[in-house]
Amino acid sequence: MNDMAPRLARFVADEALRDELLHRIYHEARLAGLPPEIVMAVIEVESAFRPDAVSSAGAVGLMQIMPFWIRELGLPADDLKDPWRNLRYGTTILAHYLAVERGDLTRALARYNGSLGQTWYPERVMRAWTRHWRQAAPGGRALVTD
Repeated sequence: MNDMAPRLARFVADEALRDELLHRIYHEARLAGLPPEIVMAVIEVESAFRPDAVSSAGAVGLMQIMPFWIRELGLPADDLKDPWRNLRYGTTILAHYLAVERGDLTRALARYNGSLGQTWYPERVMRAWTRHWRQAAPGGRALVTD
């Protein structure tokens, strides 16, 4: 996480908020069995880390969750603009799609975005991951997390 804080600073200026966001992302990613770096890349692509983002299609928050997911996963009182609730939904949904696609991240990301059968969205997420969030192992090689 210490390695990620300076990278996240370009999106979240407030240090206390940045630290809390990193802790929450790591926590939710681990609960869902996802690599935190991939979750970071999804959030970058979806909202550029803006918890108040709303798309033209009505997707809300950091991970751009469609409101129908409240009926599927939560309670009517759930507020998708709450960044911590949004993270829980987003990581749960992505983990679900990863299971449906038997570990195929490209297909899971396409499902997450609603673009199954197309690769433009997974490619955007993977570019964000490669450019900003992928951890380097000693010697400069990419470190893959599980």
